[in-house]
Amino acid sequence: MPSRKKTTMFASAFVTCVCSFVLICVALATPHWMSSQVGFSGTNSSVTVSLTYGLFSGTCEQFVAAGLQVAETTFQVADNLHKTKAQSTITAIIVMLVLSLLSSLLSSGFTCTNAVSNPYQTFLGPTGVYTWNSLCGIFTLLAMILFPVNIEENGLSVELAQGCFPVLQTNIKSEHTYGYSYWIMLLIIFLNIASIVIIYFYDHARYSKKKEQERPIENAPKDVILF
Repeated sequence: MPSRKKTTMFASAFVTCVCSFVLICVALATPHWMSSQVGFSGTNSSVTVSLTYGLFSGTCEQFVAAGLQVAETTFQVADNLHKTKAQSTITAIIVMLVLSLLSSLLSSGFTCTNAVSNPYQTFLGPTGVYTWNSLCGIFTLLAMILFPVNIEENGLSVELAQGCFPVLQTNIKSEHTYGYSYWIMLLIIFLNIASIVIIYFYDHARYSKKKEQERPIENAPKDVILF
């Protein structure tokens, strides 16, 4: 059976891993990654499309210059993007988060195993926790970087607005506000770092105690050495 200290430390890391897993699910499921105001020039007046969307779905509203709402629709992101760079990047972001989800699940399993037992395999101990938490954090960070790139470089919001209202052509301005579904990923990274730090302190303390018990003979008293 593991010591009380080991159980406490790995149980704490398990909680952070489970929280990370839940937050990744929330980020994937919620349609609040981005809120955009996309302006288009019309024949007689300008038109503004208001979008709120995530990785899979969203809503869009059309307003004329006077502020009159013309239409509101719900859309699927994949249906509004047709074999463009924006669609490829969205797919890459989803893949990154799914890999992050799997890494977080494995990390949860490793920390839970160590909290209740002493596995013989080295990789099932702190090394495995370091590996899977690091991968989870890296995949999440890549997704966090790719999403703004998709907005700014690939014109994701503009494409989605034109997919909702195909008659709109000339984009004149765009304003973007990142939603809580996007910022959740920052919290996921912090949770992964917290898991690594917790296990590092446990591993470092265990290593120091082991070294203390294996002090070289030159540190022994001289009378003992002579004897």
